[in-house]
Amino acid sequence: MSLTEQHSHEYFMKQALQQANIALQKDEVPVGAVIVYNNQIIARAHNLTETLNDPTAHAEMQAFTSATEYLGGKYLQKATLYVTLEPCAMCGGASYWVQIGTIVYGASDNKRGISALRSHILHPKTQIIGGILQTECETLLQNFFKQKR
Repeated sequence: MSLTEQHSHEYFMKQALQQANIALQKDEVPVGAVIVYNNQIIARAHNLTETLNDPTAHAEMQAFTSATEYLGGKYLQKATLYVTLEPCAMCGGASYWVQIGTIVYGASDNKRGISALRSHILHPKTQIIGGILQTECETLLQNFFKQKR
């Protein structure tokens, strides 16, 4: 990965972290996402499961809907999803259907994340990059759950 590529991954993950902080302010699990197409953010989203009383209203799902609406089509092969937490099986399945080109995540989710299920859930052409701003993403989530306990 080139230095320029790393810098852009960090820049876009910081944008996803801003969305996670919006979720935190709403007392939602602080997960944020942005979708980038042609080096431009075309969707910004955060968890809304509590706000909408909808367990499927994850940041990724909200971002997919926004991005496909923006582009006027249901496929995102040339787009990149930046998300602060590794997507779950549901969001991984949705990423298959929108054919997202790349998924970049911050914090790993060893219990529910897509890494263990990659070959069964994601589109075969989807690339995955993990650990971008991992510490910042993990700290935000850990502090949220410590407060809840």
